[in-house]
Amino acid sequence: MEPQPFSRERIEKALRAHPQGLDTLPPPLRPAAVLVPIIERAEPTMLFTRRTEHLSSHAGQICFPGGRVHPDDGTLIQTALREMQEEIGLSPDAVKIGGFLDSYETLNTGYMILPVVGFLSGDFVLTVNADEVAEVFEAPLSYILDPTHHARRSLERNGVMREFFAIDYGNHTIWGATAAMVVNLSERLGLR
Repeated sequence: MEPQPFSRERIEKALRAHPQGLDTLPPPLRPAAVLVPIIERAEPTMLFTRRTEHLSSHAGQICFPGGRVHPDDGTLIQTALREMQEEIGLSPDAVKIGGFLDSYETLNTGYMILPVVGFLSGDFVLTVNADEVAEVFEAPLSYILDPTHHARRSLERNGVMREFFAIDYGNHTIWGATAAMVVNLSERLGLR
């Protein structure tokens, strides 16, 4: 019997078992990691955060919990889990790591980001760091991974035209690196 499209088993089979593209980063790229949290509900969802408006970078943007590597992080998985705990108060023990998406290079900020996919049971409690996170919300995987919701948009910045994916969900627009990671999962699942 074929696993359901959004079951943990199906998603784990579609993921990379090991991180790729992070062994030797050419300067000026710096390593970073995000947790792509999938919540195992009757209808599975993906958890997103909206950054506060006063932050110096990516203010107000929709993203996954994560950030740059700290000296005490032994692995990029530890980076993603530490950042998740700092931002939304979830213990690393609450997450079951499923695998990895393709690494993503940010053009403006100079990071190579490893998306770490983790599964959460639906009974978690958040303690949101209000200094970093303005809002936490969930979107159904059936909606967020549907290619018909993945729009291509463009923006001119400093005389350079950039194209990116954008996903409108309710009053939120998920775009840039976060949307690219969602699209990557959709591709890995064979939905695109």
